[in-house]
Amino acid sequence: IILILLSVLWVLVLRWVPVWVTPLTISRSIEYKDDDNFRTIKDWVRLEEISPELVKAVIASEDNLFCEHNGFDWEQIGKAIDDHKTKGKRLRGASTISQQTAKNVFLFPSRSFIRKGLEAYFTVLIELLWGKERIMEVYLNVAEMGKGIYGAQAAAEIYFRKDASELKRREACLIAACLPNPLKRNPSSPTEYISGRAGQI
Repeated sequence: IILILLSVLWVLVLRWVPVWVTPLTISRSIEYKDDDNFRTIKDWVRLEEISPELVKAVIASEDNLFCEHNGFDWEQIGKAIDDHKTKGKRLRGASTISQQTAKNVFLFPSRSFIRKGLEAYFTVLIELLWGKERIMEVYLNVAEMGKGIYGAQAAAEIYFRKDASELKRREACLIAACLPNPLKRNPSSPTEYISGRAGQI
């Protein structure tokens, strides 16, 4: 009961307080501790200070039903399980933006059923206590967008030398296209695949 109450309090506090540190930023800092060129670049901005084009781009790319679901896209989860069972495919991710936000803010990266269970728990909490706008605001401020680069403002400055509020549609789509693998993809120097994917978005 105490753990549940503490977790609810934690989520409630972060409904209003900017998320400055996440388990992922800590994990990456440890991972690159011997890299003298590594540094964490992160600058919190309000949702109103982020281009609506980026909001639309990440929804189109990552979670088409973000505004409609309750935190889980049950259709995509079912398809992922069916593909795994019937076609023997590796179990692919079917995470919504809400699930990704819960994972990024509250949990260290790992691939275990315990972590997935905790992710589901925190997803329910943020859907109930934050609402969609706050979830999107937090997601666009904590998402990894490059090596040591977290959030829309840092990505806009590093890749396009402008504020997040000034991102054009093409730039926003290039950032969104790189989100599945931000350590190997660069929005300002896109491959043919990334450029094409940005066009689809």
